[in-house]
Amino acid sequence: MELKTKINAEDGKQDLVITREFDLPLELLFKAYAEPELVEQWMGTKVLKLECKKHGSYEFETSDAKGNVVFKANGVIHEFSQNRKITRTFEMDNVPFGVQLEICEFERVTDNTCKLNMHVIYESVAKRDQVLKLPFAQGINMAHNRIQEILNTLK
Repeated sequence: MELKTKINAEDGKQDLVITREFDLPLELLFKAYAEPELVEQWMGTKVLKLECKKHGSYEFETSDAKGNVVFKANGVIHEFSQNRKITRTFEMDNVPFGVQLEICEFERVTDNTCKLNMHVIYESVAKRDQVLKLPFAQGINMAHNRIQEILNTLK
């Protein structure tokens, strides 16, 4: 099955370009990244903090049934332009990948379709390649599918 989310990873570079078209109005897709309740639904994690503004920050955390934290991520929002662009750092606790820079640009295709363009920059080629050895492509595709499913109910 072909993945709808496309990942372009050029050899020898420390970045990725991720693109996905959605059958959603642009404003609705942007809300999936800006509203804590929606982020929690599609990421399947608890949003401890989400300050959608320049110099804002965020924290996400997932616990297992026994209350043990199994995932924790945080970052700083460097640019927040409503319905256009979010530039942020992203760092997960207890993983060897380091901090990455994510530039998310939201593009209107038609009134009812839009495109997400993500440029993700890693500390090194080695760190990026480490991430790509994981089921990264399937994971981000699954997350984007969840966005489409959840937001379809809000259209």
